[in-house]
Amino acid sequence: MNSTSPMDSSTPRPDISVVIPSWNTQGLTRDCLRSLLRQDHGCRLEVVVVDNGSHDGSPDMIEREFPEVVLIRNERNEYFSKACNQGAAVATGRYICYLNSDTIVTPEALGRMMAFLEHNPGYGAVAPRLDNPDGTVQPICRRFPKLIEVAIDQFGFERFEFARRYRDRAAMKDFDHLSSADVEQPPGACLMMRRSDVDAIGGFDESMPLFYSDVDLCLRIWRAGRPIRFLAEARIFHVGSASVVRHPLWRAEFMRNQVRYFRKHGGVARAWAAKAIILSSGLIVAARTLLGPRPMREKRELIGQLGRSMQIVLGG
Repeated sequence: MNSTSPMDSSTPRPDISVVIPSWNTQGLTRDCLRSLLRQDHGCRLEVVVVDNGSHDGSPDMIEREFPEVVLIRNERNEYFSKACNQGAAVATGRYICYLNSDTIVTPEALGRMMAFLEHNPGYGAVAPRLDNPDGTVQPICRRFPKLIEVAIDQFGFERFEFARRYRDRAAMKDFDHLSSADVEQPPGACLMMRRSDVDAIGGFDESMPLFYSDVDLCLRIWRAGRPIRFLAEARIFHVGSASVVRHPLWRAEFMRNQVRYFRKHGGVARAWAAKAIILSSGLIVAARTLLGPRPMREKRELIGQLGRSMQIVLGG
């Protein structure tokens, strides 16, 4: 790991340190940094980018076009959770804002988020409204997951009324995302905390490197007696899943992190129950593949991929 920083002892302490993990999103990262550094946000910003071994020229672009950025170069992909923790470790601001590289920050958003935390000391974090590039709102706040969610996801129970009702409740379909409210789990694309709360509660759990670590962090914030605010008047544009969907076997990693979340917050029994549900679903998919009309070579390839996925999930 290599890092470069233009900060020195004579520089005033930043109000907000924006921590951005980045992996092969050069164009999006450039746009994100421009939105942070080429417009006035009404507060002192420090921007920390943790590059996860990108091979698209991202770190060189950052050094060349944004020399004021604190850049950490990882030799390999250390994934979301560790990268966020690396960035927070070197950040010097009074507030830490974890931000995805596929975002565009509007001039008022960060200042409004910081002002909310300053005027509401009982809160542990604040998240903005996320908009699609066309300006429509992304309704992606959620309630904390339950074990039934694994079964609904694996077996496609959406055709049943109870599953649809659970999904609607979990996805907060009763919330329009156009007004501010306390929420259990805002998306990890942008989340601001006080530096003191990051130190007290902790950052992202690196045993969940890609998924569920934001869910885990939000749950720990709430369990510390600190609610989380969704602030609709703070708006950020978000592309969504720019890096994750290109990760090989991302679905298997999602399920493994899901199991680890339930083990941490529900105990060994719930973790094994989640594994049993996933394995049962995998066996059903394998049987359907074998009995289906595909050529045998294609069947072997699909079952091989499924086997590798199950190894990742069950070994975690």
